[in-house]
Amino acid sequence: MRKCSPLVIGDMVAKHPIIQGGMGVGISLSSLAGAVAKAGGIGIISTAQIGFREPDFLKNPMEANMRAIRSEFKKARTIAPKGIIGFNIMVATRNYAQYVKEAIKAGADIIISGAGLPVDLPEYLAEAKRLAAEAGENVRTKIAPIVSTAKSAAVICKIWDRKYKRIPDLLVIEGPLAGGHLGFSREQLKEYGADTEDVETTFKRDLYDLEIGKILDVVKDYERKYGRHIPVVTAGGIYSHEDVVHHMNLGADGVQVATRFVTTEECDAPESYKQAYIKAGKKDIVITKSPVGMPGRAIVNPFLERAAKGRIAPERCYGCLEKCEPSVTPYCITSALVHGAEGEVDDALLFCGSNAWRAKRIETVEQVMADLMGE
Repeated sequence: MRKCSPLVIGDMVAKHPIIQGGMGVGISLSSLAGAVAKAGGIGIISTAQIGFREPDFLKNPMEANMRAIRSEFKKARTIAPKGIIGFNIMVATRNYAQYVKEAIKAGADIIISGAGLPVDLPEYLAEAKRLAAEAGENVRTKIAPIVSTAKSAAVICKIWDRKYKRIPDLLVIEGPLAGGHLGFSREQLKEYGADTEDVETTFKRDLYDLEIGKILDVVKDYERKYGRHIPVVTAGGIYSHEDVVHHMNLGADGVQVATRFVTTEECDAPESYKQAYIKAGKKDIVITKSPVGMPGRAIVNPFLERAAKGRIAPERCYGCLEKCEPSVTPYCITSALVHGAEGEVDDALLFCGSNAWRAKRIETVEQVMADLMGE
């Protein structure tokens, strides 16, 4: 068995090899990210409509989001002055480049990016570094793409190598048991047995473990070329110490955990949101189709039941996702997620991982970290 050693990403060292997954809207902000970083892990703030509480959000969502990136990072840094704190930024976000640059300017230690392949992420980092150098400042931000298959890992590594002469500082492998938007088609989820109400018994873990092995082989090719290690973190369905050990034994340097942190005192989600996880059973966790066409995992509630019966026309457009068409979208994903962050859980899209039903009580971040580490 591999020992759960500290997670080393370039010149950054996390005491525990645990990254807290980014959850939006408003579920992983400064409170949760700061607490995880303080506890020795890596805390991640989600930029998805991060400014939803700003007074001008309805009129100027972009400006509100930029302002909130700065304020949430500052608050998280106050909680964990020496911790590692970063952002999760979806490639599918409209004005993605601007979000990345703002996060770097705010002082992000790391940017983790999925919901599409972050092909141009190194370009935005290089530009930020150039501007910082001109101002006599230093940028230490690391960048990490999220992949789900060996094919996507090969594509992103090849493009970054050819176009930018660099490799990822970290690679996150997100499996089919993850929450929120998934990097798999409905057919792929079915192939892995990850589309049922009881994935605990139907999930073909050995089959996806083989895919993880193939991704690690891709990584090794680029490690040899560049002469340095690329740390790899696995994600999706990781809930217990046994899960952590399993993934470390596969060759991962660490794990990313999201769902487990929702039912903590420090999580930014309202109490009603946390209780929705605690009350959920296996049969309540389903695969649904997001307005952007991607499969997503969520808790069945009155909102999802209404959405299944017909279109819920958006009242306004928040300009959140690049490929969203307000005139035809089945519902507004920003509105649905903000309702959850504001405690209106019956009118919300409640994204969750496959193990959300296992939550039985509210814990602290310290307790969760200790349990994941087997302490």
